[in-house]
Amino acid sequence: MKILWIFVWSHWFSVTLADEAVAQKFENQGNQSIGVELLVLGVAQDAGYPQLNCYQPHCQAGWDGHKKFATALALIDHNNKQKYLLEATPDIREQMHQLHQVAPDGLYNLAGIFLTHGHMGHYTGLMHMGHEAAGMKNTPVYVMPRFKKYLQNNGPWSQLVDYKNIVLQDLHDQSTVQLNPNLSIKPMLVPHRDEYTETVAYVIKGPRKSVLFIPDIDKWQKWNKDIKAEISQVDYAFLDATFFANGEIPNRDMAEIPHPFVEESLQLLKDLSPKDKAKVIFIHFNHTNPLLNHDSEASEQVKAHGFKVAYRGMKIDL
Repeated sequence: MKILWIFVWSHWFSVTLADEAVAQKFENQGNQSIGVELLVLGVAQDAGYPQLNCYQPHCQAGWDGHKKFATALALIDHNNKQKYLLEATPDIREQMHQLHQVAPDGLYNLAGIFLTHGHMGHYTGLMHMGHEAAGMKNTPVYVMPRFKKYLQNNGPWSQLVDYKNIVLQDLHDQSTVQLNPNLSIKPMLVPHRDEYTETVAYVIKGPRKSVLFIPDIDKWQKWNKDIKAEISQVDYAFLDATFFANGEIPNRDMAEIPHPFVEESLQLLKDLSPKDKAKVIFIHFNHTNPLLNHDSEASEQVKAHGFKVAYRGMKIDL
């Protein structure tokens, strides 16, 4: 492991524009696709990349212009001219602009925002919808019961509710929301640090394909579901990859932030069939995670095992 990390740190500056180039190519395609598609709008942990006060070599690429936005997905239904966000991140301005290139405002209605939980990278973008900013009207925001109460009873979020910038829509564990005949989404409770709200994963079903989205979870063993079985039931699975390995954050007890390390996930999923391995897409990378660099030895290791690494602009037809 030490050999891997020496290699990763010494080659961090070799970050390429491969993922940004793919994103730009996709954006230039406009809305040529017909049907439902998923678009990755960000891949980083809540605070994005680079993080505040990080001037170490592993953050330098971010300061040099290779910024990574916080994890978010978009669902685009071209037939019904609707678009949805999964997460409202601190980078929502840039992410909504990216979505606008593919599904322009005026032609596509922002029909809903689905939130997973109440940590900063997953809901604080809502502030841009208020009267100090975009002044949006009646935007549906789908939340679990504790999350609904949190937004209703705590400022500044309660002002968004009172001014009807957002309209809260109820979610319930394991209860599918049928958005239209082409698209449905089901929340599933997952264990996480639920200081303010519940935490959910989502199963998204389009006309032909399905996706599992788990940006945040504690160790896989703490879940009352078998992640391998869940992967087998979908066509794609975006999985929490916040940290690559233990010890990644110096001078901090990583037991306090118990995400599954990518190394642990690789070990746990090593016996999956090649077909199921190809479904797995790692996402939600902390600024210390070498998977932010698609040319790193860690990224090559993940791909050599048959898995994928998410990038902004990644598209999946559903």
